[in-house]
Amino acid sequence: MLKIGTPAPDFTLPDQNGDTRSLSDYRGQKVILYFYPKDMTPGCTKQACGFGSLYPQFLEKGAVVIGINKDSVATHKKFTEKYGLPFTLLSDPEKVVLQAYDVWKEKKNYGKVSIGIVRTTYLIDENGVIVKGFDKVKAADNPAQMLDALS
Repeated sequence: MLKIGTPAPDFTLPDQNGDTRSLSDYRGQKVILYFYPKDMTPGCTKQACGFGSLYPQFLEKGAVVIGINKDSVATHKKFTEKYGLPFTLLSDPEKVVLQAYDVWKEKKNYGKVSIGIVRTTYLIDENGVIVKGFDKVKAADNPAQMLDALS
C-alpha cells in the first residue's frame, strides 16, 4: 500500500479503446484509481457496475474513475460494452503499474497461496497526491465507500 500524502506514481497505459492515457492527464480532477483482479468475474463485475451506477455522482464531486488490471485491451472493451461502463479501464499486462502501486502481491484464497492483484483503491487529489487508500476492499461496497471518501 502506498503512503497517504505521497505523489501518485504517473503512468501511461492503453485504455479499452486502445488510446493511451496517463495519470497526469487528469491533473485538476480527483481520481478514484481502483485495481481489480479480472474482467467478467462476479466480484469485479459488482464493483465495476457499482462504480458505473454512481458515476454521475463521482463527476458531480469532480472525480473520475479509472480501473486497472492486467487483462487485455480487447477484454476491457468487451467488459465495458457488456455492462455499459462509463469510465476508463486501463490494461497493464506487464504489471509495471500494478507493482508501482504495490497491488501485485502474494494472497491467500481458501487456503491457496497465489500471486495476483490485491483489490485496492486510491483517492488521488487534483495535484496528483494520494489522499486516501483502501486495500483488501469488498467489491460490492467499494464504490459507495469511495463516494463517501470524497465528502
